[in-house]
Amino acid sequence: MKQAVMQVFEYPEAQLWPRIVQRPEADEDRLEAVVSKILREVKANGDEAIREFNRQFDNNFNSEFSVEIPPGDQLSNVPIELKEAIKLASKNIETFHRASAPKNVGIETSKGVFCESRSIPIQRVGLYIPGGTAPLFSTLLMLAIPAQIAGCEEIVVCTPPDKSGKLNEVIAYVCGELGIKKVYLVGGAQAIAGMAYGTETIPKVDKIFGPGNTYVTKAKQFVQLSGTAIDMPAGPSELLVVADAQCRADFVASDLLSQAEHGPDSQVILVLHEESGGLESFLESFQSELTLQLSLLARQDVAAKALEQSKILVFRSSAEAMEFTNVYAPEHLIIASAKFEVLAAKVRNAGSVFLGPWSCESAGDYASGTNHTLPTAGFARSYSGVSVESFMKKISFQTLNAEGIKSIGTAVETMATFEGLQAHATAMKIRINTLSDV
Repeated sequence: MKQAVMQVFEYPEAQLWPRIVQRPEADEDRLEAVVSKILREVKANGDEAIREFNRQFDNNFNSEFSVEIPPGDQLSNVPIELKEAIKLASKNIETFHRASAPKNVGIETSKGVFCESRSIPIQRVGLYIPGGTAPLFSTLLMLAIPAQIAGCEEIVVCTPPDKSGKLNEVIAYVCGELGIKKVYLVGGAQAIAGMAYGTETIPKVDKIFGPGNTYVTKAKQFVQLSGTAIDMPAGPSELLVVADAQCRADFVASDLLSQAEHGPDSQVILVLHEESGGLESFLESFQSELTLQLSLLARQDVAAKALEQSKILVFRSSAEAMEFTNVYAPEHLIIASAKFEVLAAKVRNAGSVFLGPWSCESAGDYASGTNHTLPTAGFARSYSGVSVESFMKKISFQTLNAEGIKSIGTAVETMATFEGLQAHATAMKIRINTLSDV
């Protein structure tokens, strides 16, 4: 049985927080060199480079990497219970995202001056769906449904093939249910390059969405520099749980393992506060549960590796615990403490928050309705998770009539004159003079 090991830090001083919970780091020089080479090759050689990288990284020797998706429910190998679960998740995701979609705003700012903000869908979006050891068909739901609600004209989907070189049948089923007619069997940085630059087969997109490993995340950051927008930096998964001695140790252990099993570069953090006392007993129970539950996981080697770089921090007060949480800015945050509603008011930085003992992070990953594509590595300080608005851009409109010129014309002319922009001033002055001539 593998021993679940998490290092414990009691009452760490604030200046030590960033060092204690530093995210796992890749070899940046090597990572940038590898990703840069892939991007250059795909940009220069298109499909030929895609095929070469498919062979090199995914052992996929198929010359064709685009797959046509049959319409409707034509995949009998997908279990009925999974189909029903997907339908429930789809309904909840659509319900939440449709309700939270941005609304157009129009207002008369001065008499005769009408301003609007209209949300316009991005025309062509690219969705990266992680594959490999865990094909994330749930991510396809999380990205495609809000894109469709937004009204995007074209949705391009890239995902790695399975071990046999084929499209995962559950991902194929979800595509059929969502009306997505084609998928490109390409993974990693080469998929991001294909969508960013376009190839003979893969269309060039306007914005790329989706989580991935360090290579995918680095590729997204690089293509953003050359003009392709991305949703956010979304790399290895992470979870922070705020708890006290009154929490159920088995619940807390299961939540931490649910993210540790994502990958060896995932990170989970347990933040405990002593306000209710009894932490020694809780930690003993928690450690036993963590070891037991880890031993039952099919992916226990992966989870155990992630736990090696994960931490437990003990604070005297819940206020200090929440202060640390905001500094860490986790992708996922569970507030399991009894007074979770009070602590929730102190949240400033997090991708998605789960309140109370019954709100496991797994619910948000699959079927509660919120989105699971979230900022990692501290980017929750400045980025939001994916929403319908992510698939849209806001364009401002304004209409002035004669009354509008009377309302703001003199102010515009005066400001332009003082900035030394004579043509700006003239454009308004001509209209002011025209009014006086009428």
